[in-house]
Amino acid sequence: MPIDVTEATFQAEVVERSREVPVVVDFWADWCGPCKALSPALEKAEAARPGKVVLAKVDVDSNQNLGAQFQVQGIPAVKAFRDGAVVDEFVGALPPAKVEAFFDGLVPSRADELLASGDELSLREAAELEPARADIAVALAKARLARGAEAEALEAVESHEGDFGAAGIAARIRLVEAGVAVDAFAALDRGEREGALDRLLEILGGADDSTRDDLRRAIVGILSDLDPADPTGRTYRRKLSAALD
Repeated sequence: MPIDVTEATFQAEVVERSREVPVVVDFWADWCGPCKALSPALEKAEAARPGKVVLAKVDVDSNQNLGAQFQVQGIPAVKAFRDGAVVDEFVGALPPAKVEAFFDGLVPSRADELLASGDELSLREAAELEPARADIAVALAKARLARGAEAEALEAVESHEGDFGAAGIAARIRLVEAGVAVDAFAALDRGEREGALDRLLEILGGADDSTRDDLRRAIVGILSDLDPADPTGRTYRRKLSAALD
């Protein structure tokens, strides 16, 4: 059920609450026909996602400061809040299918929830639900590698060669099968990322062309796991570039 929000309660009910769950705010007025047409679709979308999203309603006539603060120039105006800020919005009475899509963009899908679980059984189900997602395939492959199931890991990523992480795992499996860089990947599995990268770069220097390409893919795959702000990535990308020259 939607909650009515005022200027006095907006901070707590919308801004702060959105740090825990997405909050969709419907700016409306009693005299607005399109607002009344849109309300059932909003309420149905919220009800279909119990506990995953909150629908709040703001009467712009009674809360004009909020309308001004959020630059509401026409109603219905719908704004989605997450982590204290507006992350998506639309104006006008959208058809129900588009309202559902709007809510879908705020709420994790079943596959996202399974991916967050992280266990192999959940990841396998997630891959079945969304087989085109490389991030799920990579997570599943890593889970299978952790139990030594290289063939199954390769199966998980073989249709995602355009993804750096997936291509890196496929390259790793081919290298290990050829007896190349086994010690480097063992170090990686122990959490010694930089040591593994140093060893892979060392092997790269004396490898033939086909092996060099797989070593490059493996290194790029490892680096793709790093936060973009992590200086380790920049350092090893420079080292890889120099090694390939």
